[in-house]
Amino acid sequence: MLGAALIASLTGREARAETMESALAKAYVGNPDLNQQRANVWVRDEDVAKAAGGMRPKINASVNGGPQFNRLRQPAGRNSSNERLYSIEQTIGEPRAAAFALSQPLFDGWRTDNSVRQAESSVFAARATMRLTEQTTLQNGATAYMNVLRDTAVLDLRRNNIAVLKEQLRVTRQRQELGELSPTDVAQAQAALAHAEMELNSAQAGLEASAANFRQVIGVEPHHLEPAATIEHLLPKSSSEAIEIALAEHPSIVGAQHQVDAAESAVKVGEGALLPTVSANLQVNQQYESFFGIPGTRQFTAQVSGALNVPIYQGGVEYASIRQAKAQLRQARFNADLQRDAARAAVVSSFSQLKTAIGSITAGRVAAKAAEVALKGVRDEAQLGQRTTLDVLNAQQALLNARVDLVTAQRDRIVAAYAALAALGRLSAERLRLETTIYDPAPHLEESRGKWFGLDGPGEK
Repeated sequence: MLGAALIASLTGREARAETMESALAKAYVGNPDLNQQRANVWVRDEDVAKAAGGMRPKINASVNGGPQFNRLRQPAGRNSSNERLYSIEQTIGEPRAAAFALSQPLFDGWRTDNSVRQAESSVFAARATMRLTEQTTLQNGATAYMNVLRDTAVLDLRRNNIAVLKEQLRVTRQRQELGELSPTDVAQAQAALAHAEMELNSAQAGLEASAANFRQVIGVEPHHLEPAATIEHLLPKSSSEAIEIALAEHPSIVGAQHQVDAAESAVKVGEGALLPTVSANLQVNQQYESFFGIPGTRQFTAQVSGALNVPIYQGGVEYASIRQAKAQLRQARFNADLQRDAARAAVVSSFSQLKTAIGSITAGRVAAKAAEVALKGVRDEAQLGQRTTLDVLNAQQALLNARVDLVTAQRDRIVAAYAALAALGRLSAERLRLETTIYDPAPHLEESRGKWFGLDGPGEK
């Protein structure tokens, strides 16, 4: 347990309510960045339904009507004076019409099938981005949690140091009054105390900044934080195994591969534009008084037809689109290679940092213990006049630095373990067994895919 021997004793809290697990569960549920990515997946889900609509029927109905004035002027021969005569006929009617049209695509060059595959790959890529955001959120949450613990412990250390230095100053003044020490010794003690107070103010500011970051990431103020346990048991034993896991599971790689799949489907969609399309059509029309508004007239027509459209040349747009899609495919493949290289580097770096942090804890414990012994010895020797006040102050500062370094190393070990798990692509609420409902994006996609009608998305009211 981090700080079981040191940080827990330094924070001095009796009642502890917040654990690392409960804090990360809050971040998992309420973090705005993660919720935004979940909403982005919902947006991409609808692209699948839109793509599937390419082979669904298109149905339209229309109704129109209104008053109509007609005036017909026709030649009617000539009169006795050989003047041209005209007959004029005027009618006022209310023509009305209703129409129904249905078109069912039968073949579209497999563009719909490939568009659906492209949309599905985009959904899976969006899910991978969401997983990456989940990792980032949990890693940031763990870091924020440990920063508050570290800064709280450091603040308590510096407060304790001020109390020790105040006592040192008091004793130094007494010994000066007795003639055992000089004014220089008093000045050195005063300078050490002033410097310690400055460091205390800095530690207080650091804790306030860490608390603000905790509030931003977790969503609540940090109160009564319990020491955190390491998660190194979730990590593989060797770096080679870690790299193998990362190449197979890291969300950035998974997402990049799905982007490659989407780009491949986009090429096929573009190529489908060069193929003919076939559709079956039904049209029904009913018209009333449509012939110059003559009352009582009506016309009914119904037609079933097939349509074949063969694209020959459309200005070269389709060919440019295909070339562009192929270039985007190459770009996606390069990006996948880039993500693999980045994952390898992240694994090596994170495991190296974890190893360094573990070694720093071992060295830090030895240093802190040695500094305690040294301080006691220097104080004893100072009482005998064999050490100066400056020697005592330096020994006290060395002990403080050793304890601060140990607290920092303990914090770094936990943070490095979470970073290593994230480098594998395995930092998740499910793997950490957080006590919260694990979000599953699959039902939303399946429900959205099957919706032919409706304005509300799956799960909406």
